[in-house]
Amino acid sequence: MADDMAIDIPHIWLYLAELVTPMLKEGGISMRELIQEFSKPLLPVGRAGVLLAEILHLLCKQMSHKKVGALWRETGLSWKDYLPEGEDVHTFLTEQKLDFTESDCSSSSEALSEKELSAEELNKQLEKLIVEDKANDEQIFDWVEANLDESQMSSPTFLRALMTAVCKAAIIADSSSFRVDTAVIKQRVPILLKYLDSDTEKELQALYALQASIVKLDQPPNLLRMFFDCLYDEEVISEDAFYKWESSKDPAEQNGKGVALKSVTAFFTWLREAEEESEDN
Repeated sequence: MADDMAIDIPHIWLYLAELVTPMLKEGGISMRELIQEFSKPLLPVGRAGVLLAEILHLLCKQMSHKKVGALWRETGLSWKDYLPEGEDVHTFLTEQKLDFTESDCSSSSEALSEKELSAEELNKQLEKLIVEDKANDEQIFDWVEANLDESQMSSPTFLRALMTAVCKAAIIADSSSFRVDTAVIKQRVPILLKYLDSDTEKELQALYALQASIVKLDQPPNLLRMFFDCLYDEEVISEDAFYKWESSKDPAEQNGKGVALKSVTAFFTWLREAEEESEDN
């Protein structure tokens, strides 16, 4: 039956994993419990391991390999119990690129995180990853996890460096004009959401970084507005954070603030009108 479905629907295991993974992400069920339940009907036909591989790879798109590997090891489950009899575990893990589930690299990453990166180093490294190398989300999660500890991941220095790199990657310069490649912002939404964590203060730091990036380019017309529209539409920055930025009198953030505010007057007018309409309804 499972083999017939795999023939009829080539990506059946990926589709099943996409249905299952949100349960883990939202914390509705433990990984051990979920794996045991979903694997039961697949064990007799030797397909449990394939489904598990898809689930773990999907999780890696939302967190680092190190984190996913730790979650797997915490279950206390063994790969050999989910593979067909006689199949070599090491070969399966290598072919499926799941070696990270067996090895714990926390000791090396802890050693790395003891040395706190400066703002300049963070900017340089993140710019290389995001702008030059165009690294995917998994690679960025892995780099952050390997080089920063929890407190550093929440620091204004890191959040600003991250936002600066994403903005730089999204800016397209056409002769004398600038515009935003919204596809780049949309591609980086999972990273921004993960580290901004729906926290107004963190989002405010991201807006300060965006402001500084625009000022550095001599405030091209409409560029800040384009970023604001996209960040709002993608729900990366909340209304509260936008209003906090608008009213902020922080002396350290006043460079270019007046011109920046004028350039997004229409955005805030629209935001308030939309808010009033929703209240009326």
